[in-house]
Amino acid sequence: MEHAGLTLASVGLLALGSQWLAWRLKVPAILTLLIAGIAAGPVTGLLDPDALFGDLLFPLVSLAVAVILFEGSLTLNFRELGGHGRTVRRLVTWGALITAVCGALAAHWLLQLSWEMASLLGALLVVTGPTVILPLLQTLRAREHLTQILRWEGILIDPVGAIGAVLVYEFVALGSGTQALPHTLALFAQTALVGFGLGVAGGYLWGQVLRQHLLPQRLHSFGTLMTMLGLFTVSNALFHESGLLTVTVMGAWLANMRGVPTRPIIEFKETLSVLLISGLFILLAARLTVEQLALLGWPAWAFLAVLLLLVRPLAVWLCTIGSGLDWREKGLLAFIAPRGIVAAAVASLFALRLEEIGVPGADRLVPVTFLVIIATVVSQSLLARPVGDWLKVRRPSAHGVLIIGANPVARQMAHCLRQAGLGVLLTDSSWDAVQAARAEKLSAYYGDPLSEHASQHMELTGIGYLVPLSPYRELNDLAALHFEHLLGQGQVFRLAVNLGRQARRQHATAIEHVPYLFGREMTFAQLSSLVERGARFEVEKLTETPRHRQVLRPSGEKAAPPIGTPGTRTAPLICIGSSGRPRIASADAPLSPRKGDHVIRLVMPGGDIT
Repeated sequence: MEHAGLTLASVGLLALGSQWLAWRLKVPAILTLLIAGIAAGPVTGLLDPDALFGDLLFPLVSLAVAVILFEGSLTLNFRELGGHGRTVRRLVTWGALITAVCGALAAHWLLQLSWEMASLLGALLVVTGPTVILPLLQTLRAREHLTQILRWEGILIDPVGAIGAVLVYEFVALGSGTQALPHTLALFAQTALVGFGLGVAGGYLWGQVLRQHLLPQRLHSFGTLMTMLGLFTVSNALFHESGLLTVTVMGAWLANMRGVPTRPIIEFKETLSVLLISGLFILLAARLTVEQLALLGWPAWAFLAVLLLLVRPLAVWLCTIGSGLDWREKGLLAFIAPRGIVAAAVASLFALRLEEIGVPGADRLVPVTFLVIIATVVSQSLLARPVGDWLKVRRPSAHGVLIIGANPVARQMAHCLRQAGLGVLLTDSSWDAVQAARAEKLSAYYGDPLSEHASQHMELTGIGYLVPLSPYRELNDLAALHFEHLLGQGQVFRLAVNLGRQARRQHATAIEHVPYLFGREMTFAQLSSLVERGARFEVEKLTETPRHRQVLRPSGEKAAPPIGTPGTRTAPLICIGSSGRPRIASADAPLSPRKGDHVIRLVMPGGDIT
């Protein structure tokens, strides 16, 4: 027992190290997790999941996959599917079908798999997924419409592809014990009936519980998880292996049911998903054997080449007919298709079950899937930017600004930045503040900007700078650390805070290198107080080079009155040149405006400020 506990703790530490390494290298975490699992399993023999869990391995993997499919289907909002262009709809429907059929043909002819196993492998390799596509897009910086197409394809293909893979698996598993096709079709129909029936009924009834607030808010996430797992178990008991279809349908139903608060559920599943995914993929990769890896001869590599060089380009070409995209843009879409978490998890689960019932070729499902995942993630992470440059479809440097906060101070600053020609996105966890921003025609994301949901749904296209204008010190500092990794040093800022000497020494040593926004004395409390008393951010275009950089009185004479003195305006806070690149004042870098700049200042009203 102590040995098992030590092994589980070691898996957890290995998972944490893999996640950290992926963060540092800016690659999808699935890559480092799978490499860590292979190193711990078949390479060194230090980890043997079958010996560790015994008969519990299959139930644990099955429940973990159910959670992953459920959380993926919770993001499948059909209104979003209809609102992101004909190309996206084609890619997640006809494109998925083309990939599955062509992949099955290639698997049958090159890997010598039966038609059943080839069809299952083709269906599994349809899925890309946001966990692998979004980090790649952040470093690629393709043209905005290409980023949107790839982003929404990655989000929507996850549950759509999972449903297709589950249906094919049900057909293969049910047909393995009989040669009578009509009987197999009848069993498949029963599986679909149980899966869709329980999924719809469970989704509707639980949606009513959430919508009518029949359960305390604090139990919504826990209750949803337990209900989903209960339905999964009941569905499997009613008809074997129908549970995955049930939970996928249930999640999609909840996502599209009006008035159901799914955001807290999604936020809860983020932590759970990180835990499950991290441990699951290390364990699954560790189950690979030297014999399975030896199966990856030239036919497997030929299959990979066909999948990447023929199948994906064919699907993209057929789905983009009449889309208005040129050959360069289609070429990028054809190149970007990394496989992800759902493919690895579902392949491992299906292989376990199919090996138990003796389906020929089931032992090749996992190694081929993992080969495709690792090859696509590595090659496309390394080559995406060079390919984008060669095709000339990358955007120039991003100059947009992400503002943490949607309060009156943040909204005033956003209007000035937009007036100067910059793209602006605000984010706040206050629904009232977000609603106020949207009422003023400002783009705003509602939720925690550091969450997994934000990484998938917060639109950062064109964003190159972070300006923290939130009253919450911890959020401002954590946002600086979080987005510095994405935007780069010098592109993010922190706000000064009023702390005692001892507290200042203990405060946020990890962000000491991050520059202070507007200066060491400009706190949010001070900004908010000035705005409440009538101060306003204003933007002006300089028609000549100014002679002074100091704080100026309206008459133009040099002066340095305290901030907030009636009738004064601050030194330039932000300057935007003709290139559109903002220069933001900090404690160590005051600005020198130039002719033609748009300059943003904080202007105090004349007379007494009361």
